[in-house]
Amino acid sequence: MHIHILGICGTFMGGIAALAREGGHRVTGCDAGVYPPMSDQLRALGIELIEGWGADQLKLAPDLFVVGNVVSRGNELMEAILDAGLPYTSGPQWLAENVLQGRHVLAVAGTHGKTSTTSMLAWVLEQAGLKPGFLVGGVPQNFGVSARLGEGKTFVIEADEYDTAFFDKRSKFVHYRPRTAVLNNLEFDHADIFPDLGAIETQFHHLVRTVPAAGRLVVNAREESLQRVLARGCWSEVVRFGARKETPGALRARGEPHVFDVLRGSLKIAHVEWPLLGEHNQLNALAAIAAAEHVGVAPEVAAKALASFQNVRRRMELRGEAGGVKVYDDFAHHPTAIRTTVNGLRRKVGLDRILAVLEPRSNTMKLGTMKAQLPWSLEEADLSFCYQGNLGWDAREVLAPMGDKAIVCDTIDALVTAVRRTAKPGDHVLCMSNGGFGGVHDKLLVALAG
Repeated sequence: MHIHILGICGTFMGGIAALAREGGHRVTGCDAGVYPPMSDQLRALGIELIEGWGADQLKLAPDLFVVGNVVSRGNELMEAILDAGLPYTSGPQWLAENVLQGRHVLAVAGTHGKTSTTSMLAWVLEQAGLKPGFLVGGVPQNFGVSARLGEGKTFVIEADEYDTAFFDKRSKFVHYRPRTAVLNNLEFDHADIFPDLGAIETQFHHLVRTVPAAGRLVVNAREESLQRVLARGCWSEVVRFGARKETPGALRARGEPHVFDVLRGSLKIAHVEWPLLGEHNQLNALAAIAAAEHVGVAPEVAAKALASFQNVRRRMELRGEAGGVKVYDDFAHHPTAIRTTVNGLRRKVGLDRILAVLEPRSNTMKLGTMKAQLPWSLEEADLSFCYQGNLGWDAREVLAPMGDKAIVCDTIDALVTAVRRTAKPGDHVLCMSNGGFGGVHDKLLVALAG
């Protein structure tokens, strides 16, 4: 079958393209921005890429158009598809019908930690010999690719609550019908499509309704929002993790995030020693262990596998060192994720100075929905630098409570100059954005070297 993918360079749709190509389909695709690294990965797979949304792409005459949620009404190619009455579907729907059907799907949902936990779980199953398929919203360094079909019965997928397509406003994850579902956490996000937290809780409730009675829900015990979701109806086994005190059946950790025992109730069932930092990763590990157990992987086997887990690119990734200053890249963009990321680095570097460099780029942050939380999210950094860019709100006003600990810059060049003037040998510069951030990491390394 020949499929043509609209919005192919997004991480999710690029993963679908890779799976389709591995499955023997002819795959072509288009996007508004066909650029590395995704463009290089896709072309290496023999996938033809087209820049833009021209209606002349109908001449490709594919058997099916697969439409990403970046596409909206008014898109030239989509309008031509509709006018011609040609067959089309969404990415999640295609995935459900062509890849997930008949497999044991392990889906990882939550506001934070989806990519890391999905990658951990896939690696645990791989090390246990299950040869899983997976689709991750990033590149797990243990695998070097974001998606593969796998040879076994299991398939691990990052389960996003964002909408499916312009013609299907349900969350992506309701298409996946998992037998094992991880509910990592749940906060307000995606203010561009959800009016409030309750609306997102409803989508999570819809996900819970799709898990069979023989399935398992792995649920963060600390999240009141998730307890409200379960209270609306639950038909499956529930295994909670992260409880702060001894709780029958729940998994919890005892020790530091990088070296800890895994307890079920009061019984030690595994021990984890690994290079990852932060309590958030400790919780992610507990979730992965509980999910893997549902497909027969013993906790001690899972814990041993985590010792060789290399994390995901752009998760506290050290991009280089220049002038005695280390520069890191992290995907954090929600205030809670920013605070957690800074805390993780603080635990690692102790009293060394942390210079946080932030681009509020997500739709929610651009809208300013949670701007008031930014001073709280950055309080463990010694200095913070914020890129004003095209924000619809004044970052200087928002960060004013931080006094001289916050510097706002209108351009990337000004940001780089400000950091270079301030940074000293031994400092740690932590860049946080869910985009490319104008190549700020390399620009900082060049400036610091000079």
